[in-house]
Amino acid sequence: MHVMYFTEQPMSAYPADIGLETGHTALLFSNKHFDPVAGSELYNRYLEHYIYAEEQGVEGFMLNEHHNAPFCMQAKCNIFASILAAVTKKAKIVLLGNPLPLAENPVRLAEELSMIDMISKGRLVPGIVRGGGQESLAAGVNPAYNRERFQEAHDLIVAAWTRQGPFRWEGTHYQHRVVNPWAVPLQKPYPRIWVPGVLSQETIVWAAQQRYPYIALNTSIEATKKIWELYDKVALETGYEAGPENRGYLQQVHVSDSEEKAEKNARQFLWMQGEFTGLAHPVWSNPSGYFSPGVSSSARQRRSSPNCAACSKRPARAFTASGAMTARSATKMRGPASASSARRSCRRCGRSARNWASPTRSKRTLRCTCATRPT
Repeated sequence: MHVMYFTEQPMSAYPADIGLETGHTALLFSNKHFDPVAGSELYNRYLEHYIYAEEQGVEGFMLNEHHNAPFCMQAKCNIFASILAAVTKKAKIVLLGNPLPLAENPVRLAEELSMIDMISKGRLVPGIVRGGGQESLAAGVNPAYNRERFQEAHDLIVAAWTRQGPFRWEGTHYQHRVVNPWAVPLQKPYPRIWVPGVLSQETIVWAAQQRYPYIALNTSIEATKKIWELYDKVALETGYEAGPENRGYLQQVHVSDSEEKAEKNARQFLWMQGEFTGLAHPVWSNPSGYFSPGVSSSARQRRSSPNCAACSKRPARAFTASGAMTARSATKMRGPASASSARRSCRRCGRSARNWASPTRSKRTLRCTCATRPT
């Protein structure tokens, strides 16, 4: 087992009540709340954390990226990877990862990753992701082509790493008259790619077919068992037997001097991840076309409806005004009655909820996110 260090690098310098009042902290949460002075201090503090982690014997760092949201300040994981390649010596640099559908030039991405691999002397693990639906919206990329772009960008990057140039690439989404990068990876034939995910069966099947390790991101025990069962089944069909080298798992762990202090600090961590403020409207997380037609509505529901932050159980639902509106917008559109009906309490924890309309239900149902303060 290899133990690695990971942080989302959150922008923690904004008032908690702003996120609670807004009801979401992704995509359309205004960047007027961003403080570049605090951001500069935090970036340098996070860098010190990585260096300290290696000194304490951590075997690797995991880096990721997100956009238009304070829960992750890494707008490009390759930048921190480049810094760590130069200032650390032994730890693996694991990217989980570069959202390939957002890449307008996969050849340039292949060059960047090759440089990181050479500077780090072969410590790079170039993980790749599809990216969430809201990432496509933030980048102005059609979410309906997300998986197509992911797979074609992957094929082009591998070709740039393994084929002698110059050669021509004429794909569906990427066209290059000349592919001839003069920066190629130190690891041969190329660094081993990892694929993280949550519940998408298509991604699990694809990773198994490519013989890439699949990294389950904080999934439940039962869901994780099903992931490995599917992966192992596809692996056998592909012609190999999967083992521990094909599996990874992201687990949230907080250690402190006492149980009380650990719980207090961990709740702050969950707040910055959006557990209490809410991340994004389901329409942003699962925009039209993002899921393939074969994906069940239950998978969409799991993706768009987080557990209640207070009681950790699936939120209750309430009938209210139609459309993707907050209680505030409902007040403007339909008067006080709609706003009142939009405020329900979770049947399990009793907390007041700021509800968002579900795009996956024919009925006008809203899901509790337990985003507001207790009643």
